[in-house]
Amino acid sequence: MIKNPILPGSNPDPCICRKGDDYYIAVSTFEWFPGIPVYHSKDLKNWELYTHVLTDDEEVDLKKLPSAKGIWAPCLTYCEAEDLFYVIYGVMNSMNARYFDVDNFLITSKDIRGPWSEPVYLHSSGFDASIFHDDDGKKYIVSLEWETREGYEKPGTICMAEYSPKKKEIIGYPKRMWRGGTDRGCIEAPHLTKRGDFYYIMCAEGGTGYNHCVTMGRSQNVWGPYEKDPANPIVTSVPQESFERHDPDHLKTRYYNPETVLQKSGHGSYVELPTGEVYLVHLCARPFVPELRCTLGRETAIQKMKWTDDGWLRMADGSNLAKVDVPESMLPEAPVQEAVVFDDFDGPELGNYYYAPRIMPSRFADVNARPGYVRIRGQESRTSLNKVSILARKLTSVYARITTKMEFQPEIHQHSAGLILYYDNMNYINLRKYYSETLKQSAISIIYLENGEKTEFLNTRLPVEDRPIYLRLYIEGRKSWFEWSYDNEDYHKIGQIFDTTKFSDEYCKYGEFTGTMVGITCADRVKHQHYADFDFFEYLPLSIDK
Repeated sequence: MIKNPILPGSNPDPCICRKGDDYYIAVSTFEWFPGIPVYHSKDLKNWELYTHVLTDDEEVDLKKLPSAKGIWAPCLTYCEAEDLFYVIYGVMNSMNARYFDVDNFLITSKDIRGPWSEPVYLHSSGFDASIFHDDDGKKYIVSLEWETREGYEKPGTICMAEYSPKKKEIIGYPKRMWRGGTDRGCIEAPHLTKRGDFYYIMCAEGGTGYNHCVTMGRSQNVWGPYEKDPANPIVTSVPQESFERHDPDHLKTRYYNPETVLQKSGHGSYVELPTGEVYLVHLCARPFVPELRCTLGRETAIQKMKWTDDGWLRMADGSNLAKVDVPESMLPEAPVQEAVVFDDFDGPELGNYYYAPRIMPSRFADVNARPGYVRIRGQESRTSLNKVSILARKLTSVYARITTKMEFQPEIHQHSAGLILYYDNMNYINLRKYYSETLKQSAISIIYLENGEKTEFLNTRLPVEDRPIYLRLYIEGRKSWFEWSYDNEDYHKIGQIFDTTKFSDEYCKYGEFTGTMVGITCADRVKHQHYADFDFFEYLPLSIDK
């Protein structure tokens, strides 16, 4: 069996495509760089982080964007006629007054690992743009047309425009063509495909929260009209019918379904196998209950599907409820390398599983300056939306132990470095070493930001020597706490126990749609020059099933 989620941690809005015997999934990254991770598999069961699409933080400038803006819902497709990969992505610049100012771009590459072409601007009509390659050579861009006018249903309608590869622009203005296959409202995430004589439109409806789902429609004309699948929704966490077109709120916690582990199931994309089998990937979430807070963010799951005799896509088990355990395909099993737990920074470059907010990690993290260490150059405060030195990994389990060994000699109180549990720039916990003017020497203490309110726990302040120090973070379900040591054996707790559930879409007020990260960090708020050396970073998930 395949165990869901196949991509745990913050891996939302999955889009799957196939080239030959290789399967790829691209997911959203919002304000994090590198952007648009691509996961690879040959059997749909075992997945590995393969590459990233966006690695130029000047060409794609995310600096100063608020949390949860940035790269939304990439569409990854492979055009066999051209032997070319396409990626459509949106850069969400602002959601002020619910205007949702987004720019959508198209890039291509012969190799999934790049290099990728210069971005082609498509339009700013709405988000979740995707591309369809018709068998007559024509191409179409579908997206959500975001609605801002009073008296109109929000968030809007699916629209489409033909794309001219020769002129590298859309032809005319996008035209409205689909209002959805249910009355759940909040339609988004359109994908067009073709099978036989029918064009199929797959969308997400209900909002990317607890009433989320996958729906379909079909037509013999690409422009429609499209008929609704009579069994909509085809995948969801809440099978019962609901009428929510009047409510544009996306979260809708009232639709939490205690009968399933996977909540928020929706935003789907499917792939057909040479075996004749069909699989659909979709986002999901696993909240703490009863708080209904998803610390790991929105994750990626997979479901086995089948085509009916009358040409509709259904879950293979005949239901529409997303499952944790899914039958494997007939493809030969192809194991992948296990995710790195202990990184000693002995290699010539950083692991591809590290991320930084708004800038590439290579801007401040160097594994060659001191062999066997990563040297992190300090920059702005961790609340900044500009240049912050946080080298982070995705939290994939709410039972984990994170440890690092750090060498750092702060010279002024604006120098600090340490270990961080980070949701966004307004929500984090940082065990840091810094220079204490009160103690007139180096010290460690904890700073906590909760929805922008900063608490510096002076009662945790301890003088420490300027020698190597081990810092550790334990996450055990709802409880998270820090420890420290000089020898990696005798650890001392520092500070209080923190509530892990608060690091979530549902609790954080300034960001949404992302997930919790853990990492190492350094700040030099005077010259942006002082650095900390980290000998290793260990991220050890203690249990995936708890």
